Amino acid sequence: MSALKIQILAKEQLLHMMEADRVILSFPISTSRFGLGEAEGSFRTPTGRFRVYEKIGGEHPTKTVFRGRVPVPDPADWATADDLITSRILWLDGVEDHNANTRERYIYIHGTNQEQLIGQAASRGCIRMRNQDVIQLFDLIDVGTEVEILP
Repeated sequence: MSALKIQILAKEQLLHMMEADRVILSFPISTSRFGLGEAEGSFRTPTGRFRVYEKIGGEHPTKTVFRGRVPVPDPADWATADDLITSRILWLDGVEDHNANTRERYIYIHGTNQEQLIGQAASRGCIRMRNQDVIQLFDLIDVGTEVEILP
């Protein structure tokens, strides 16, 4: 069996799970509402090649809210908060010179409390997914999985 990898198409707001050169799963996503880029503090989604640095949240229920990668019990602001990190976190690490600061920028693939915005650029840099989708992806990939984010 070939290794799985993730390909993110920012223009189409899609994430593909690939095996070799074949798409085996596709999910709608949300990239940054501020566009694409790697600058610290820009809230933009970086592009290029990455790897999954760490997987966080596998032992927690769907819609668990994370702050600083730590679960928050019963957050009162679930419905009104702008950009909660929910369900699962796939922490990305840039492997190219231009995106080497990705891990320090805390760029993740994660669930969201704003699933109604999936399919349009709406995040603050991360890749947002529907909670059930990010759980499915999380369960199928390993730390070290290759990720490519294309404009």
